[in-house]
Amino acid sequence: MAELAELEDPKTREVNERHGDDHGVNLGKLRSLAKRLKTQQELACRLWETDDTAARLLALLICRPKAFGRDELDAMLRQARTPKVHDWLVNYVVKKNPHVEELRLAWSADPDPVVAGAGWALTTERVAKKPEGLDLAGLLDVIEARMQGAPPRLQWAMNHCLAQIGIEHAGQRARAMEIGERLEVLKDYPTSPGCTSPYAPVWITEMVSRRQGGPAA
Repeated sequence: MAELAELEDPKTREVNERHGDDHGVNLGKLRSLAKRLKTQQELACRLWETDDTAARLLALLICRPKAFGRDELDAMLRQARTPKVHDWLVNYVVKKNPHVEELRLAWSADPDPVVAGAGWALTTERVAKKPEGLDLAGLLDVIEARMQGAPPRLQWAMNHCLAQIGIEHAGQRARAMEIGERLEVLKDYPTSPGCTSPYAPVWITEMVSRRQGGPAA
């Protein structure tokens, strides 16, 4: 904790706080610290219990993802107060845990929109990497009915899923594009030069175009 306190930088904190993340540690330096510590499950659990955002991010880098139980991960997700902790928990830990599918189904149906967003993030992962058994048309039905009025983090996760379905599955692409065009979610989202817009029709078109133009198309 003392070492993390030394890494605290006011300018970094100012930038992070604009995104809802209350820490001032450069993530590159945090990763270097994690590399030095290597995997330490017990220390990771103690760091998580501090409720400090930088400590929790470090915990997620040095933990053993498969060591957590289902209920433990469910509790951790509900304790994850900031977007970065939430995202790292889902991407670095839950996706590598044997309970991932059980949690995906439970979280997707959760009344808490932040928890539901985690379920949708896991669904997006399956759309891309393991779509067998998913009802893609059914997912599009839910997105069509609920995305436009969803709270921001849930809306973002559903929109990502919409785009991923359109990118990965040619048979669903026209419908995914049509839903995106009609709902206009994130259509006016500010996008830096050289970055792809999160607006689904533009995102889908850009990624499909890249794949078709590449050597592995």
